[in-house]
Amino acid sequence: MTEKEKMLAGELYDSMEKSLARERTHAKTLCEELNRTPVAEGKKRKEIIRKLLGKTGEFVHIESNVWFDYGYNTEVGENFYCNHECVFLDCAKITFGDNVFIAPQCGFYTAGHPIDAKTRNAGLEFAKTITVGNDVWIGGGVKILPGVTIGDNCVIGAGSVVVKDIPANSVAAGNPARVLRKI
Repeated sequence: MTEKEKMLAGELYDSMEKSLARERTHAKTLCEELNRTPVAEGKKRKEIIRKLLGKTGEFVHIESNVWFDYGYNTEVGENFYCNHECVFLDCAKITFGDNVFIAPQCGFYTAGHPIDAKTRNAGLEFAKTITVGNDVWIGGGVKILPGVTIGDNCVIGAGSVVVKDIPANSVAAGNPARVLRKI
């Protein structure tokens, strides 16, 4: 298997492998272009977003600054809004449903590192998918870790660190995030 195939399969892979590094550079170049394109140039911003992301709905709005590792591994549905200073470490797929609203300074981290120092120091990492359902609101400063699924119609409170799945129709908050109540 190639390092990319390992990455996409959730296995340990060498993230510094040359072709992966080139793909990240390409995504960062598009992010830089998006981040310096004025909001008034909405059509140009939309074109850059469509080049960067794997799939988008018709209405997608992403505020600057935003950063993606690969871009093509992130798919967003219809009526997607992402506020300022968000980071998407999309080594594995990140999928957002329709009507998802993301507050500022959120992070979606599919990448993880081995606990074993020898393996970690060898430059190996792994990636696990993140899935966010429809009609989800993610509060400011939320961090979502590898392998998490957030169900439909959820609200994730500001400052939360989501380390495990959140069932549909839930309000969750905290570090680690836990379900506070059903909607």
